[in-house]
Amino acid sequence: MLATSLDVETAAYEAASGWHLRPEGACRGEVCVPLPDGVRTEDGARLHLDKLAERIGAPLVHDPERGMYAIGPSTVSGHALATAEAPELELPDLDGNVFRLSSLHGQKVLLVAWASW
Repeated sequence: MLATSLDVETAAYEAASGWHLRPEGACRGEVCVPLPDGVRTEDGARLHLDKLAERIGAPLVHDPERGMYAIGPSTVSGHALATAEAPELELPDLDGNVFRLSSLHGQKVLLVAWASW
């Protein structure tokens, strides 16, 4: 979700993220996360993204030049990557030798996958 402020309307966040804020906390599917005081405004109409992101394990970035904030998917449900580390991958190279992805550890790597189906 993109926002111009750390305070966003609860309904807008729910529509953009799939999370629903209930009295017991933030819920998505079968996962509910209790929310500490200060995540919601007194009237419940708005949320503080920085406090919410910390609680549900969602990345939050700020672009000061554009005055924009972006909150990514949460890692609470296990459906988002917790790290940018790829698992070990072993494939034959063009000469038939085994190539291990880990041999490039510490370097930036772009993986491109393609399938004919």
